Amino acid sequence: MNDSHWLTNYDSSNEEFWKRSGKKTAWKTLTITTAALTLSFATWFLYSVIVIKLPHIGFQFTDDQLFWMGAMPGLAGGLLRIVNTFLIPIYGTRKVVSVSSLIKIIPVVMLGFAVMNPETSFTYFMVIGFLLGIGGGDFSSFMPSTSLFFPKKEAGTALGIQAGIGNFGVSLVQLLSPLVISLSIFSFMGGGEIIVETGKTIYLENIAFIYVIPLFIIGIWAWFSLKSIPVKASFKEQLDIFKDKHTLYCTMTYIMTFGIFAGFSASFPMMIKNLYVPLDKNLDPLQFAFYGPLIGSASRVIFGKVADKIGGALLTQVTGIALIILICRLILGGYLTPTSPDQFEGFLFIVLAIFFFTGIGNAATFKQFPVIFSDSPRKAAGVIGWTAAVAAFGPFVFNVLITQSRMMTGDSRLFFWFLVVGCVMATAVNWHFYTKSGCERPC
Repeated sequence: MNDSHWLTNYDSSNEEFWKRSGKKTAWKTLTITTAALTLSFATWFLYSVIVIKLPHIGFQFTDDQLFWMGAMPGLAGGLLRIVNTFLIPIYGTRKVVSVSSLIKIIPVVMLGFAVMNPETSFTYFMVIGFLLGIGGGDFSSFMPSTSLFFPKKEAGTALGIQAGIGNFGVSLVQLLSPLVISLSIFSFMGGGEIIVETGKTIYLENIAFIYVIPLFIIGIWAWFSLKSIPVKASFKEQLDIFKDKHTLYCTMTYIMTFGIFAGFSASFPMMIKNLYVPLDKNLDPLQFAFYGPLIGSASRVIFGKVADKIGGALLTQVTGIALIILICRLILGGYLTPTSPDQFEGFLFIVLAIFFFTGIGNAATFKQFPVIFSDSPRKAAGVIGWTAAVAAFGPFVFNVLITQSRMMTGDSRLFFWFLVVGCVMATAVNWHFYTKSGCERPC
């Protein structure tokens, strides 16, 4: 173990130490890892933009194939988050953050070249999609790492900032992409694709290539600037989180909050394309899609501090109730089976409200977890990683089950009814164990 990169006497709970040097180290770590996490989310959600554009430049993929492509990074992100859950105690913050930033350059470069060739196969795009899932996996190592650097009283704020700004990476890719595809900055590499309907040239490869240099800079910055806190726990020892029933309950509430946030972030553009573009050809899904993740990310940052003051359980309870009402309204109001373009405004309002409340819930749940597992910071970090891993399947679940629901019933309402049931169960669990008077672990 290289002593220059391991903080062997770090104790954030010691007020004197925190004021003397701990606070400076913690916030420096938060700054670097948050910048890295923002790029992780951006690369993870590249397909939410790519799949919208591929049919316009000559790729002959069906809607179901496009949904599967959008789902693949979500599947990989969930699987890789399970792996990431256990990495920090083994390798430390410095190695995990720096290596994960640098390795994402590989699928980004692959994607840039793939979109230049209309003969690129569906299978190859699926491979790239799986590798982009590395960005989704990062959350389950970066966030537990941050929880080790901060005292419990400030953990909600720190995690809210990191996750909220990190989540902004979704909006970044959906906002930036339409702007850069008109620029010929990488044309020397042979890019430039013609839109079939208009004959206009776009540069879809820019959407991927623009992240190469930022990823490289962040990786090098992390390698030379970050430190690691030793957490003595083997892989087997870390499995003890599954002996506590509250790991399951925390997983349920985080699926309700982040699972829905990530799921909508990945599927929102395709939902607009399939539901409302046929009714109004002038609608551009990417003109609206970035608002959702932006709102959810902002509310996560803002309500992290609120959760520190009033506790997370009450905010999670409010989130659950709001999501149940909003999703029911989405179904019963006919917004998933529209017959008029005039319904788009209502659809957009409801979905953006869902994003807002998932942001609140994301901040609240990450305040709850360190309190629920207050007897062991290492367990709390492990639970944060694990719950984030399971919830990261949101993009995969949304894209695949929306497709399945459409195949079985003709529209997506069946899937959203199951979503309502899941929210009811998670909200009930949160009320019984963490919110009501005399509950088992008030937080």
